[in-house]
Amino acid sequence: MANKNIVIIGAGYAGVHAAQKLAKKYKKDDAVTITLIDRHSYHTMMTELHEVAAHRVEPEAIQFDLRRLFNRTKVNLVTDNVTHVDHDKKKVLTEDGEYDFDYLILGMGGEPNDFGTPGVGENGFTLWSWEDSVKLREHIEKTVSRAALVKDEATRRAMLTFTVCGSGFTGIEMVGELVEWKERLAKDNKIDAEEITLYVVEAAPTILNMLERRDADKAEAYLVKNGVKILKDSPIVEVKKEEIVLKSGETIPTHTLIWTAGVKANSDTKDYGMSTGRAGRLKVNQYMESEDFDNVYVIGDLAYYEEEEGKPTPQIVEAAEQTGTTAAKSIIAEISGGEKEAYEGKYHGTMVSIGARYGVADLMGVHLSGWFANFMKHMVNLYYFFGISSGYYMVQYIRHEFFETKDKRNIFRDFLTRYGNVLWSFPLRLFVGGFWLVEAGMKIWGKDTWEQATSSFSNLGQLFNGLGEGSWLVGSTVRMPFEWLQTATSGASEAGEASEWATPILSRMPGIFEWFMQIVMPTPEVAVFMQKFMVFVELAIGLALVAGLFTWLASAASAAFLVTFTLSAMLGWDKVWALPASIALLNGSGRTLGLDYWVIPYLQRKLGNWWYGKEQSIYQDKK
Repeated sequence: MANKNIVIIGAGYAGVHAAQKLAKKYKKDDAVTITLIDRHSYHTMMTELHEVAAHRVEPEAIQFDLRRLFNRTKVNLVTDNVTHVDHDKKKVLTEDGEYDFDYLILGMGGEPNDFGTPGVGENGFTLWSWEDSVKLREHIEKTVSRAALVKDEATRRAMLTFTVCGSGFTGIEMVGELVEWKERLAKDNKIDAEEITLYVVEAAPTILNMLERRDADKAEAYLVKNGVKILKDSPIVEVKKEEIVLKSGETIPTHTLIWTAGVKANSDTKDYGMSTGRAGRLKVNQYMESEDFDNVYVIGDLAYYEEEEGKPTPQIVEAAEQTGTTAAKSIIAEISGGEKEAYEGKYHGTMVSIGARYGVADLMGVHLSGWFANFMKHMVNLYYFFGISSGYYMVQYIRHEFFETKDKRNIFRDFLTRYGNVLWSFPLRLFVGGFWLVEAGMKIWGKDTWEQATSSFSNLGQLFNGLGEGSWLVGSTVRMPFEWLQTATSGASEAGEASEWATPILSRMPGIFEWFMQIVMPTPEVAVFMQKFMVFVELAIGLALVAGLFTWLASAASAAFLVTFTLSAMLGWDKVWALPASIALLNGSGRTLGLDYWVIPYLQRKLGNWWYGKEQSIYQDKK
């Protein structure tokens, strides 16, 4: 077989899938070369651009290096701008070179379509690339920061108004992220979150028209509930620097217009001499082959193929992946023989995330909303990494989405986040809490009664029969083995029996600590009171740690008690582990599966505002 050169232009969803399919087929065939050309050295997860734009994840979270995706494969990577395709000479020309091809796959995707609306290019922001998302994020942060210092009410209001044009996937997902981000923006800039206004402007009479109405209506109700103003039947006819003009003549003062209203074919293909369909997409047959040139294939958003009359392949990720696979199979059939397989779109549903914590989905007739919809979106994204054979980026996705978000901006809120709350300390917290409950239980019921009652489930009922003779809560016997107390009261000798205390870490108290303890507990009466008080403190520590309530204080008290017991020559080596464990729990562990998740932020907010007052970006106190 003569050598065959396959060139793929564009490392989007479709291009990556086509390259993976071809590389796997011709892994050991030196007669076939595969070259993937893209202007960037990375593949962008386009469906998550809104997360970067609204600062839920960092920019690198959606940027997947092509070397990591194609290392140890036969795919040759070229980072360059394609300037022309010469079909006669079968050459792809770039700024820095040229590449011969026997088979060409065009997968450059689409670009925003402003439908000729004046001012969009100059004054609007698009969300169609990694660069777009970073630019928009920086603009929003800078705009809110500047607005916080503006005293003119009208100007300030316009700067804090953010408008999204278009109610498709991108527009609704973007405004959903802004709903959640505005609290952080407001806090960081010391303004009231209510000052930030969010608009969705849609030319059609309904929003989310790719969904069934029941799903779209749920999404709309959620947005309205969270303060988003939705204007329907409101085409934008002009975008000015500080306002937008609607067809009705109404204007919306705003310094930020995010245009998500349409998609058209990549304009780089306009000189390729190929027939176009709606929105400039390139016409192909059922094998994704160009209608104009042999051995030239078009995939992804760029391809125009009508599955049914008047219904071209949708511009969604599943269609991109499947068109890429179809083109790859067609080329394999050409090179290796066999029948080509016609494209047959198999779409498993639609999902729209409205922020990190809510979404709607229609999965083959199964309608989901809220937590479950967003959970399924994550599962689909993880399956995507499986499809492109990238375990590395699957792990990175989990890390970015679940462990490195802030402000409860993931489906698990802050239960899994690394910032301040440590999931992995939860089992340790329960263990230390259980340790203190056992210690308190032995002192409340007496060591012998407790051990007998807890020896089996059937014996637990004995705890309801009353306190045993060894209880620290009854009688006036001093249970602590301190010499100055033992010699001063009858019955003290029983307290120092070896059965009560394990071999201590210290054989006796350091002199200065003994002096301190004699001041604290000078008489048996004080000692009896203190030991009863100690029982309730141990019980409170145990309950607090198990429940995750005031965990920092409970952990600090636990560590302090253990240090005290150690210096008092009362703590044995069998329990020394509890001291470093208590110190480890001082990391905010109660906010992970504990009541501190709700209680501490509430108290910080209420007490902070009461004691310190509420922060503002501009102070105008009257004299």
